[in-house]
Amino acid sequence: MEFIDLPMLLSARGSVRLPGSKSISNRVLLLAALAEGETEIRDLLESDDTARMLEALETLGVSVQSLGENAYRVRGTGGVFPVKDADLFLGNAGTAFRSLTAALALAGGDYRLFGVERMHERPIGDLVDALRELGADIAYLDKQGFPPLKIRPATIRASGLVKVRGDVSSQFLTGLLMALPLTGVETSVEVVGELISKPYVEITLAVMARFGVNVVREGWQRFTVSSGASYRSPGVIYVEGDASSASYFLALGAIGGGPQQTIRVEGVGSDSIQGDVRFADALSQMGAHIEMGPNWIAVSSPLSGKLHGIELDCNHIPDAAMTLATTALFAEGPTTLTNIASWRVKETDRIAAMATELRKLGAEVEEGADFIRVTPPRAALRTPNNGIDTYDDHRIAMCFSLAAFGTSLRINDPSCVGKTFPDYFERFSTVTQPVPVIAIDGPSASGKGTVAARVAAALGWHYLDSGALYRLTALAARRADVPWNDELRVAAIAAGLDVVFGENSILLSGEEVGEAIRQEEISSGASQVASLPAVRAALLFRQRVFRLAPGLVADGRDMASVVFPDAATKVFLTASVEVRAERRYKQLIEKGITASILPLLLDLRERDERDSQRSVAPLQQNEDAELLDTTDLSIEQAVTQVLVWSKKAL
Repeated sequence: MEFIDLPMLLSARGSVRLPGSKSISNRVLLLAALAEGETEIRDLLESDDTARMLEALETLGVSVQSLGENAYRVRGTGGVFPVKDADLFLGNAGTAFRSLTAALALAGGDYRLFGVERMHERPIGDLVDALRELGADIAYLDKQGFPPLKIRPATIRASGLVKVRGDVSSQFLTGLLMALPLTGVETSVEVVGELISKPYVEITLAVMARFGVNVVREGWQRFTVSSGASYRSPGVIYVEGDASSASYFLALGAIGGGPQQTIRVEGVGSDSIQGDVRFADALSQMGAHIEMGPNWIAVSSPLSGKLHGIELDCNHIPDAAMTLATTALFAEGPTTLTNIASWRVKETDRIAAMATELRKLGAEVEEGADFIRVTPPRAALRTPNNGIDTYDDHRIAMCFSLAAFGTSLRINDPSCVGKTFPDYFERFSTVTQPVPVIAIDGPSASGKGTVAARVAAALGWHYLDSGALYRLTALAARRADVPWNDELRVAAIAAGLDVVFGENSILLSGEEVGEAIRQEEISSGASQVASLPAVRAALLFRQRVFRLAPGLVADGRDMASVVFPDAATKVFLTASVEVRAERRYKQLIEKGITASILPLLLDLRERDERDSQRSVAPLQQNEDAELLDTTDLSIEQAVTQVLVWSKKAL
């Protein structure tokens, strides 16, 4: 399974330029295709959703030219698509599927619209019913009320009034409004029930106005498109930064910005047409410090250092509200988000998914048809062994990245962010500061464990003896009568290790095993199981979880190259094999264990060969690691040198 491991974070600061808004991007693309004249679209979002819309428009015969740097030139069709018979795959892009359904139903032609399995679970019946009132010929190809759809040519009649439900998805109203100018007659849309996600309708009205069609609105219940309305190209149009995507970075500032550290997002601000900019107001209610300009928003955490829970009607920020659910993990008291029924019919059932994943972190969660209440854990966040599942939902992946302020975290299927923000995790890493790591690698008996432990003590940091995990795996396998070369069974044992590291103790399933894992037989077994890819994979995340504030010193054989490639300080510590054999001999004698130099020397040479030649994470000096040869150095001298290097890096 694909995953990304996020280290525990200490703070957040910096500036982020947002990608273009998905909602605006797909609306602009469709209206540019329907308009008279050529439109140059700049700062268009490059994502899975916009890719599906671009592919569909090109399939329909629309001329689309990439100009580079997120700019496109679209030659409008005047509302008449050249291709009258086509199959359109729209993935899980709701904005594309709903708006194209309406436009194609009124434009005339034979079209089949389908998507991924989840898209076929998202209701569209209310939009289809409204279009049928206008005379559209639309058939369901599978389940009634859901995609896939077949659209046939039809005679569109001037009904004057059409009704559509507003309490399931605002995209139904959006699709209708954008398509109505194709009828050529005055038509009003009456919203049945409460209209949810009103800010997204405001985006629709604003974009339509940019293309020359002004909709008359009577409150939120009635919308009228006048007779003779038609789209005309505005020439050049810029896409605002995505306000929903801004929410993750704004929340970073509120949680980890600190009084003197700020996260600033550029591309949205007080002049934005997107309702999700009001997410900043919600953070302000939680205690965060907010500053805002026409095209930017800056956030830092409260002077007290602690947010507080709130109760909020989220009808005005339905997508960004999801970010509040994970922000709530770092607030005092519960946070209750209401009026979020639309979460149930998004890329996944977001209320259920968020509740499930929040509970993995130790939060108490209540959920209902249209609300979620999150009470943060009293102690530290729990670390899910199997990671956070994302349900092929971009917003869940991005929301849960915030939890890294409480624990190291594995997020499964992170590529789902490609739907709206393909380089999200790269941007995330540029404004977050993880717990620092000093990675010390080297061959067996080089002294790296002693040096690492003393460096950790000098700095007041945590210490990880990664070799102990492999020794523990070897010991547990031996006790379970599992051969060390039985890769799958040994990996299963590694994944289920119950280990507690103390200052001078190592507990395996509650039993002190510090001496047992240092036996030569177990040392040899540790080297053997460490060469098994499945075992290394099972222990990879287990090692990363030891990365706790204020810092970690980790020793092993692949700390710098594999486990902590972003370590601030990397050291390759070695010594001649003769000196290492002598050191191991003295250790064993001091413990009362009978030993002789020659077998130890041969064993170390064999291990060096095996560790350096293995196919997975071979023992070798990283290009950016400092070489520290301790053949002629004392422990104190080696420790001092590592501290000097670490001070420079930090």
